[in-house]
Amino acid sequence: MPARVHAILVVRPHGRGPTDLHLSRTLRALAAQTRRADVLTVVLCGPDETLTRLASESGAEAVIVAGRNTGFAEALRLAGRRISGDAVWLLAQDTAPAPDALARLAGALETAPSVALAAPKLVSWDDPTRIVSLGVTLTRTGRTVGLADGELDQGQHDAGEDVLGSDIRGVLVRAQVWQALGGVDPGLAGADEGLDLGIRARLAGGRVALAPTAIVAVAGDGVAGTPTGRSAGARGRRLYAVRKAQLHRRLVYAPAPVVPLHWLSLLPLALWRTLGHLVAKNPGRIGPEWAASVSVLVGLASVIRARRTIRRTRTTSWLSLAQLRIGRRDLRERLEDEADAATAPREELRFFSGGGAWVVLGALATSLLSFSALLAWPVLGGGGLAPLRSGVVALWTDAAYGPRALGWDTVGPADPFAAVVALIGSLSPLAPSRALVILWLLALPLAALGGWFAATRVTERSVLRCTAAFAWAVAPTFLVALVEGRPAAVILHLALPWLVYTATAARRSWSSAGLASILLVIVVACAPSLAPALGALWLVALILAFVVRRGRGAGRIIWLVIPSIAVFLPLVWYHLTRGDPLAVFADPGRPLAVAGNPDGLLPKILFAFGYPSTDGAGWLQFLGEDGRAWWVAAFTAPVLVLALLGPALGRLLPASLALVAAGLGVATAVLASGIALTAGSSGPVAIWPGSALSLAWAGLLLAAVAGLDGFRRVDALVPVAASLVIAFLAIGAVPALTAVIRGDAALTDGPASTLPAYVQTAGSEGERDGEQTATLVLTVQADAAYSAAVVWGASETLGGQTTVQSTRPALTAGDRELAHVTADLVSTATGDVVADLARHGIAYVLLEEAPGESDVARAARLGAQNLLNQRADLVSVGETARGALWSVDGTIAERTVDDASGPHSIRVALLQLGVIVVALLLAVPTRASLRAGRRHPRIIGEGVRL
Repeated sequence: MPARVHAILVVRPHGRGPTDLHLSRTLRALAAQTRRADVLTVVLCGPDETLTRLASESGAEAVIVAGRNTGFAEALRLAGRRISGDAVWLLAQDTAPAPDALARLAGALETAPSVALAAPKLVSWDDPTRIVSLGVTLTRTGRTVGLADGELDQGQHDAGEDVLGSDIRGVLVRAQVWQALGGVDPGLAGADEGLDLGIRARLAGGRVALAPTAIVAVAGDGVAGTPTGRSAGARGRRLYAVRKAQLHRRLVYAPAPVVPLHWLSLLPLALWRTLGHLVAKNPGRIGPEWAASVSVLVGLASVIRARRTIRRTRTTSWLSLAQLRIGRRDLRERLEDEADAATAPREELRFFSGGGAWVVLGALATSLLSFSALLAWPVLGGGGLAPLRSGVVALWTDAAYGPRALGWDTVGPADPFAAVVALIGSLSPLAPSRALVILWLLALPLAALGGWFAATRVTERSVLRCTAAFAWAVAPTFLVALVEGRPAAVILHLALPWLVYTATAARRSWSSAGLASILLVIVVACAPSLAPALGALWLVALILAFVVRRGRGAGRIIWLVIPSIAVFLPLVWYHLTRGDPLAVFADPGRPLAVAGNPDGLLPKILFAFGYPSTDGAGWLQFLGEDGRAWWVAAFTAPVLVLALLGPALGRLLPASLALVAAGLGVATAVLASGIALTAGSSGPVAIWPGSALSLAWAGLLLAAVAGLDGFRRVDALVPVAASLVIAFLAIGAVPALTAVIRGDAALTDGPASTLPAYVQTAGSEGERDGEQTATLVLTVQADAAYSAAVVWGASETLGGQTTVQSTRPALTAGDRELAHVTADLVSTATGDVVADLARHGIAYVLLEEAPGESDVARAARLGAQNLLNQRADLVSVGETARGALWSVDGTIAERTVDDASGPHSIRVALLQLGVIVVALLLAVPTRASLRAGRRHPRIIGEGVRL
């Protein structure tokens, strides 16, 4: 045995745990050793009266007080000057050795002169059967791997063997070796200190021997070892320490010619690993990754010092380390075993066996019967529908900042809904408009599918899942949107259940959080008026994360709104600078008025039952009556009653939160129905309440399903209640599902273009640039007034609609100029107004014939047509299906706009693109994320019952 053992005990007063209690136990354990340390030196990292008193009473030969930020390596260096024994025992305040620990360590150290270090078995402070650390090795790429970390101690590792390194806590080192190696490398930042010491000792001709029978209990809150703790700050410090130690060792161990290459690759490697962390759903590692890389980048002095020490002491080849490294196969098996042990079984979805597939197939069959006429339509028209751009590039151009496709000189950010339209159109690149037709045909089965999956978050019962799927597919607001031709509302209804499915699990999974953040962008882009309600639900989820889960998962919840903020930032800024912030909440797409009479109390009451208008989702047309269909509330009353009873039936928390969402949806519908933010051809258009009612319907369904799922007293009543809901909703959906067959729907076949075919043909044949020239569209109103619109390109498109123009609170200079041009065209046959059109890029003038034209309007239109025919600088193309068309004679100037914020808009676009890319990388599932997801139950809040 060593003649003398000098123990160095390092204490940090501001550890996370009870430092004085841990230190007291450690000092008692030292005093109880069968082979006691000959000398004890205590290093106190920061002044503390209680700890100083305990150290003084321990019989230590010295108590050294250092600064609070002193690390373990620096503390050992301070005490190293006082070493007087043959061996050094490295301890911290939370390392309590068993009574025979030092004797066994000393015995292992004296088994052979080549043993430089003897490492104990570290066990949990409160559970001595759980191994914390027993030997450490490396992969080929320098990754640290614990040989027995976290295992249950069954004596399986009690046969001592040589290892590459160990945890630094409790290690007994020969004093000669300690002095030669210069102690612990301070450049490691607290991680891999024992491993690095063992590697340098082996290069110097020594080796590390395990002493598995030497037991040392560790709490993990001391100054030695890798930082521990479950808080976000502790985890960040741990990741930083581990990554910095790995990069530092890479520079220290690399051959001299390769060191500059490693140093230059630090930041590019950090960028590459950032992408990897996003794909692997570990965004919390990104900050520590960059902090460690920058720290090593500027810390070359410690690298040079460590390399100099190795060069001075090394007596063996680096190849001597190879036999103690862990191979790729062994590492894979170890990781797979750990993953399998941590994965809990989860019940199957039972989509096919539970009837979900049959509901979707039934919805598909119903859709084919109800919308069979659409099968022959290449373009869907009517209501708020319009053709899509003919190319993918043009689709995404409409979604970017710049000149808008409508308006005299409108320049600004695109509505986020334009990106949703571009995404849908890109699914059918050869015929983008056909994508909307397919969407309408698949709307019912897609809604049923989404509703079924959303229900899996609140119930395991197949009958309730199928009921929710059916109820979501035949929701009154959804059927009205389909029949009236409201694309934004249809897409919203299809996306909302998937937002529920992913957002409810966002707290525990980055994959769910990433996907939910993208779906939230789509939902808010389709219905900006829902932003306050969804923001309130997000705030509730964030508060619950802090109150119930103590902040765990809060970062994922915070991320949910980041992409939406980034996407809407340019539009919000645009409207704020123009003094009209409420315009952000305007419905995107073509302004379309609400059917029925929205005034009075009855429409607000019907909102609570899921009906966006008083015509009862087509019942008045179906019966051939006028008035208000107040009695349709009976069709959805079972859902409302069951939802209100949901919290009382058993599933308190899920049902209550769902009712909060339903209440927010109804409140939003009531408020929105009285606010007109956009202007259509017939006047102001209020926000459509149906979008908010989709949220309300989702809340009602989830509350009803959660309540029935928790009602375990009389299980036989659950199928009865589900059947009642399905029967009532099926009857209520009859008018809407037969509207296309009866000819009562707003849907039409096309048109392929809102402008005459001549305009599109001239652009495609190269006579004039179809995308850079415009058509002035004049329409005579019933009172003989004229409305004028400028359409750029071959057609007015769905993606080209912009609230920048439709919500402007006052006339702009462009509006006034357009009004003057229109007045000149329809009032006189002389003047140079046509030359102004050519200079502005307008190549055609179209005089439309409005449907149901009055006699006064017809007289005004014929008079204007006569004046336009008399102009020598207008070439009459003739009568078209859209109206009388003229071509502007002469050279048409290319479109020019004054865009002073071009560079700024590019930076904003790059920021938006970067955020979306991050969200997509987070959303992409990996094997590890799927395995981690299976550790949690599929149902949210299952354990909370009344």
